[in-house]
Amino acid sequence: MRFAGRRAVVTGGMSGIGEAVARRLLSEGCKVVVWDVTGGIKTDITDYASVEAAVAETMKQIGSIDILVNSAGITGPTVPVNGFPLDGWDKTIAVNLNGTFFTNRAVLPLMIAQNYGRIVNVASIAGKEGNPNASAYSASKAAVIGFTKSLAKETAQYNITANSVTPAAVRTPIFDQMPQSHIDFMLSRIPKGRFGTVEENAALICFLASEECSFSTGAVFDISGGRATY
Repeated sequence: MRFAGRRAVVTGGMSGIGEAVARRLLSEGCKVVVWDVTGGIKTDITDYASVEAAVAETMKQIGSIDILVNSAGITGPTVPVNGFPLDGWDKTIAVNLNGTFFTNRAVLPLMIAQNYGRIVNVASIAGKEGNPNASAYSASKAAVIGFTKSLAKETAQYNITANSVTPAAVRTPIFDQMPQSHIDFMLSRIPKGRFGTVEENAALICFLASEECSFSTGAVFDISGGRATY
C-alpha cells in the first residue's frame, strides 16, 4: 500500500489517463478526489475561483493534499496556423496551460505548509517536437514543461517534487476531438507501432507521485513508444 495515508487530487480524473491514475492510487491506499467538469468535485480549471472552491471542498473531504496530478486537457482545433481560429487558440491555452498554473498555484500553499508534496503535470510529446496542425496544443504542452521545470526549482527546498510526463498518443476519449488523419499521423511516428495505454501511463505517474520519487524533480519523463528523440 504505497500511498497509505496520502491524499491526492487528480484533475480530469473521470476518464482517460486521469481515471487510470485515480484508480491505481485508490488501489494502493490513497484517498483520492477527482476534479473534473463532468463529475467528482465539479471544477472548471480555467476559472481560478472554481479551483479555489475545489480546494476548499477537498479540504473538507480528505483534510489536505499531498499529491496533485494534472491530467485535464483538450486537443484544440486540428488545423494549420494559417486560419487557426482565435477562440480555439484561447480555449486550448486556457485549459492546458492556465488550468495547470491555476491548480498548482492553489495547492502549493498546502504542500509548502506541510513540507511535502508530489506534483505531476501531464504534458505531451507534442510539447517537445511540435505536431503539425496542432500548434495550440503543442505550444500549451511545451509551456507546461517549462512551467514545471520552473516550479521544481522554486519548491525543492520544501520536499516537493514537480515533474512532467510526455506521453505519445494514448487512445482515450480525447481522440474524439481529432480527425482520423491526425490520429494516423501520430501512430506513424511511434516506433513500437501502437498507441500507449492508460495503465502504462498510470504506472509511471504513480511512481512520480510516490515517496520513492524523492530526488527527481524538474524532469521530463517520456512515455512515447520510442518516439522521443531528446
